[in-house]
Amino acid sequence: MTLKEQLNEAMKTAMKARDDLRLSAVRMVRSAIKNREIDSRTELDDQAVVDVISTMAKQRRESIRMYREGNRLELAEKEELELAILLEFLPAQLTTDEIDSLVSRVILEIDAHGAKDMGRVMKAVSPLTAGKADGKAVSEAVRRLLG
Repeated sequence: MTLKEQLNEAMKTAMKARDDLRLSAVRMVRSAIKNREIDSRTELDDQAVVDVISTMAKQRRESIRMYREGNRLELAEKEELELAILLEFLPAQLTTDEIDSLVSRVILEIDAHGAKDMGRVMKAVSPLTAGKADGKAVSEAVRRLLG
């Protein structure tokens, strides 16, 4: 079953269960996917759908951070619930240890030394972590392990 089919099923289930938050989040994802399809004039495959959902998850994380800084806890909680729903449709997220071991392996493979090679390492690591890890966490791991 494709990711788009899973989203359709999740929407139907949320409608039947009268789960407004879940229904809203799934509709938002489907809308973003449809907009991306219209922009690119092609049907999105599962990897492209994962990219859309990853972007939305990143936006939610940033919103949560900003709401917490602004002391708007009720809005932050709503964003956290939406983020949890989005993460259900993404591949299993890598742990910090898994990211570190992956980055270490890539550093050894491309023989990187120091911060000047950060771009090369990120270029090699990014395809391996797409949809599985937050880019900010990967970037911090690369910086820490190269430093």
